[in-house]
Amino acid sequence: MPKEPDTGYDPTLGRKFIFVTGGVMSGLGKGITAASTGRLLSNAGFDVTAVKIDPYLNVDAGTMNPYQHGEVYVLKDGGEVDLDLGNYERFLGVDMTSDHNVTTGKTYQHVIEKERAGDYLGKTVQIIPHITDDIKRRIREAAEGTDVCIVEVGGTVGDIEGMPYLEALRQFAHEEDDGDILFTHVTLVPYSKNGEQKTKPTQHSVKELRSIGLQPDILVGRCENELDPETKEKIALFCDVPTEAVFSNADVEDVYHVPLMVEEEGLDEYVMERLDLDGEALPKPERENRWRELVTRERTDEVDIALVGKYDLEDAYMSVHEALKHAGIERRTEVNVLWVDSDEMLDRHENRLKEADGVVVPGGFGSRGTAGKIKAIQYCRENDVPFLGLCLGFQMAVVEHARNVLGFEDAHSAELDPDTAHPVIDILPEQYEVEDMGGTMRLGAHDTDIEAGSLAATVYGDTVCTERHRHRYEVNPEYIEQLEDGPLAFSGRANNRMEILERTDHPYFLGTQFHPEFRSRPDRASPPFVGLLDAIAGDLDARELSEETEVQA
Repeated sequence: MPKEPDTGYDPTLGRKFIFVTGGVMSGLGKGITAASTGRLLSNAGFDVTAVKIDPYLNVDAGTMNPYQHGEVYVLKDGGEVDLDLGNYERFLGVDMTSDHNVTTGKTYQHVIEKERAGDYLGKTVQIIPHITDDIKRRIREAAEGTDVCIVEVGGTVGDIEGMPYLEALRQFAHEEDDGDILFTHVTLVPYSKNGEQKTKPTQHSVKELRSIGLQPDILVGRCENELDPETKEKIALFCDVPTEAVFSNADVEDVYHVPLMVEEEGLDEYVMERLDLDGEALPKPERENRWRELVTRERTDEVDIALVGKYDLEDAYMSVHEALKHAGIERRTEVNVLWVDSDEMLDRHENRLKEADGVVVPGGFGSRGTAGKIKAIQYCRENDVPFLGLCLGFQMAVVEHARNVLGFEDAHSAELDPDTAHPVIDILPEQYEVEDMGGTMRLGAHDTDIEAGSLAATVYGDTVCTERHRHRYEVNPEYIEQLEDGPLAFSGRANNRMEILERTDHPYFLGTQFHPEFRSRPDRASPPFVGLLDAIAGDLDARELSEETEVQA
């Protein structure tokens, strides 16, 4: 591979690369296709990582509305990234860093900073080669030390903002050995009114891809049902790939079944053959089978969980949904999520809570919907309904207690009501002088010390936990003594920061300032979510723990 002086390339970084592009429309499932491919390669014994390319000008996803791209996922190093990184972590079972998310804003910012510093020695700085070189550098560095790096390019082929990335991939393929690069293209195969699978969108998408110098090696058709043999043959003929290189990604009940489906079609074997990895893969009888056992595990119970939020969009709370699902896997329980609009909670949605076995109030920002969340928390407290509050849900539980138990009627968060007489939630001290919004909150993994004998200690099975954070406000230390003068206790702390709250007069009332959902995996369910299901099943009751502690004392 040529090594130009300006690029800083290290040809030893990374071994094999799979580039995943998409056509026709966004939201087809490129990320799940990429993650499923990685899961199967991991099962075969390979060390796999992933990179998500987002062509938007934002430096990261931190300031974006969930309606734009779904939830903002937080990595252990504090990176605020696209939700597809969450899928990669859950499917691959690895912890990623912000280096695994490449954005146009991040790339251009770096190149411009280098230009301002004089690093280009008077050269005219251009998209080619400077931007494309930086893109290639980022991919290679993220792949360092792994066997296979899967790179998903966001958006669709033909988007003007994605062109520098596709050009970078064209150059990348030119620089690497043919046996080290594989291009997978995901495209839509819709049905006509007479039930025929239509290939024309795929043909046009591949034509667009080939016009910029990229020929797909594998085509994955997103469709309602599996592709017919005739459809595969037609796609292969018009898109110039072997018929055995055309695969189906049909609709499934659960995205965790996608690896099983594409494995049945032989996608993993074809990928390993094309990348010359089949000789290094574990024999089939020795491959990891834990994933299949988990996602097909029989459910013997069923519960309804009310999710009280302001975004009527599942992607806005994807990690919460997945964490509930993981807890269900561990406890062999089918978890049905009931959406409760916190904006309408006061008028019409209390009946939705009455239908639920437990309630989750997730994180969020802004004042909209908070009155409904507080009302939902009050309902759980007064009716002994198992409750889990996450970040803003934790903070609103503090506000609800201050208002309805301590009698501070106008208590609130200073974020939502700067003029409140009782700011029981206030801005972090280090945030006073912060002006920029992006990347300036308390972010990433931090340790929390847990009080022995508490509900939290029982749930975590330890007196310390490490979870990911994303917040700018916290419990005001001036009110802690008053807040704890009764059944509410802060059982988890990080020095003077209140991280976990619980109630000793309630079967399961737990709030976390952090976001435990971000570390939840199908094979490692998040303890607070598992605890919620245990409480619903009657296997966990904080009131009994409190009685045991009093007896021991």
